[in-house]
Amino acid sequence: MTLAEDNGPERGGDDLFAAEYVLGVLAADERQIASRRIDADAAFARLVDAWEVHLSPMAAAYPEAEPPIRVKEATDRRLFAAQSRGGLWSSLAFWRGLAAAAVAALAIYIAVPYVRPTVEQPQERLVASLAADGSDVKYLVVYDAARRDVGLSLVSGGRAAGKDFELWMIEGKNAPVSMGIIPAGQTTHLAVTPAVQQKLAQGAVLAVSVEPTGGSPTGQPTGPVVAAGDLKGI
Repeated sequence: MTLAEDNGPERGGDDLFAAEYVLGVLAADERQIASRRIDADAAFARLVDAWEVHLSPMAAAYPEAEPPIRVKEATDRRLFAAQSRGGLWSSLAFWRGLAAAAVAALAIYIAVPYVRPTVEQPQERLVASLAADGSDVKYLVVYDAARRDVGLSLVSGGRAAGKDFELWMIEGKNAPVSMGIIPAGQTTHLAVTPAVQQKLAQGAVLAVSVEPTGGSPTGQPTGPVVAAGDLKGI
């Protein structure tokens, strides 16, 4: 048994592992581990169920949209390719694949209600898992370029009295750019300015620092960075 199977990824443990599984940000090998644990570990399966419910408010601000037909066609090819090999209805691999596809579809419904229309266009949804060694503060982030909105879901941790969490964008070696104070609450949203939006589209790191109430007095992080992570396309 690997460390990921025993305790989830080193960066967060089972709770964050389950949340990242629902959000769809795990690497392929970690997603396979999570899928096996859902089947074998009732406690972990309950965590996944809880995160599906917890993350659903992040999609409330986004309208539903019909995915392109090519998405269904690709799904059909993957699900029903086994039919040509015979024994589809008795195939354990088929049913496991179908269950995994259903979970993936639910995660996409929660975090990514629609798919970008063409490959050539910039990705409209980016996600990030923010965490740091030695810190219990963990956030899951969904950036919606079309709506200029960042949705944040607090996985764990909290701010001390007289302190605020501030979200920063770090682009390469440039100075961090504040994206605003993170409102208190399990699920929150921040508006993104056009200038920051252009930089996010090119790839950036998001970070959370501890600041005095009201935010950094200097325009740069003054307190410790308690969580950080890369924005990634879905």
